[in-house]
Amino acid sequence: MQRDSPDPAIGEVTRLLEAVKQKSQPAEDSLMELVYDELHRLARSRLRHESHAPTLNPTALINEAWLRLQGNPEFSNRRHFFGAAAEAMRRVLVDRARAHKRLKRGEGQAHLDLSSVDPTWTPPGIDILALDEALERLAAESPQKAQLVELRYFAGLTYEEAASTLGISRATAERWWIYARAFLFAELQDDDGTGRA
Repeated sequence: MQRDSPDPAIGEVTRLLEAVKQKSQPAEDSLMELVYDELHRLARSRLRHESHAPTLNPTALINEAWLRLQGNPEFSNRRHFFGAAAEAMRRVLVDRARAHKRLKRGEGQAHLDLSSVDPTWTPPGIDILALDEALERLAAESPQKAQLVELRYFAGLTYEEAASTLGISRATAERWWIYARAFLFAELQDDDGTGRA
């Protein structure tokens, strides 16, 4: 059985990353052009599940993440780059959620009488800030499992894509995912006050 040859785009990404390290603006432009469609797909997938960023579209998320990536152009390969892109998207979404929370709490506004507010109402979806804190605790215990969550949840990668990015097998990615989900579920339950003392 003949094996397929490696994807030439993978080698091109690595070549362009090397050129970007040398501060080549044309290489940076070419890199963005080469990875844009994949980044757009990842951003679109991530935003589909995000309740705290209704005004953020995939292009804006990519642009904000790209600006953050430019601060550290030292990516060794495609896998490293897409891992960093997933982390940058996560940071953008977390920062947006924090800003949303500050505005929700009325930062900079005059104090209002809250006696008429219904305290039982909670917005739908996961609290991105609680998830970020739980993910930080997971990273302290197992950095690779936390990176898998970033790639699967924040970047929307499939098992195969995440496993390839991390350099592990799909079976290992599935085992890590089961563990990470259970860990995060327990942490988020504790954060809700149902388990943490």
